[in-house]
Amino acid sequence: MKRLALALDFGLARAPHDVTGWQADTERVADVAARAVVVVLFSLMAIRFGADFLATGRLTGLLLLVSEALVVVLTVMRRSAAAMDRSMRARLLTTLSMLGPPLLQPGLVAALAPEMLTVALSAAGLGVVIAGKLTLGRSFGLMPANRGVVSSGVYRVVRHPIYMGYLLTHVAFLAANPSAWNIAALFAADAALLARAVCEEKTLAKDVRYRDYQQQVRWRVCPGVF
Repeated sequence: MKRLALALDFGLARAPHDVTGWQADTERVADVAARAVVVVLFSLMAIRFGADFLATGRLTGLLLLVSEALVVVLTVMRRSAAAMDRSMRARLLTTLSMLGPPLLQPGLVAALAPEMLTVALSAAGLGVVIAGKLTLGRSFGLMPANRGVVSSGVYRVVRHPIYMGYLLTHVAFLAANPSAWNIAALFAADAALLARAVCEEKTLAKDVRYRDYQQQVRWRVCPGVF
């Protein structure tokens, strides 16, 4: 009623049967805005990490940048969801998990491990991320949603292999750039990422095909741990 009253005040009220159309328009605007935010955050990250690579030649941060680039491309190209969790909890977890990488600062302190080791670990994580995202294709998305149940490829190992790849690349980056700022940023982001995996499954488990998949693949992110 309050929404309708405000609309009347501004001469913008629609007939009751148009409310659904108004909500659809709102969702479309929100979706475009979300994609734009992702692009902006990645662009800022690309500038920072690109400058670090040009100055130092270090590859670990550059591999993390490639991983995040896949997020941007697949987010822009994603398909519509059959069901989506639009709760405040889901939005908060998604936002927190996304903010970590763009806030990272390369080259603040000396590395804890040789670059050869951090590059190898980061490359392994990136390989898992790429395999997971190629398997998902346009079913990839940021908000917890059902864009189709995928159970092939690396999804036969864990139910959220992309998150496992993220964690590997994050560990590699912290070993190469172990500042308090980076640790805090990725700890918060990855804690939200794991909570987001649980949140996603509440939406996906409404689909009987996903419940069957959960019986086949036991672990969410890390075999034997989570």
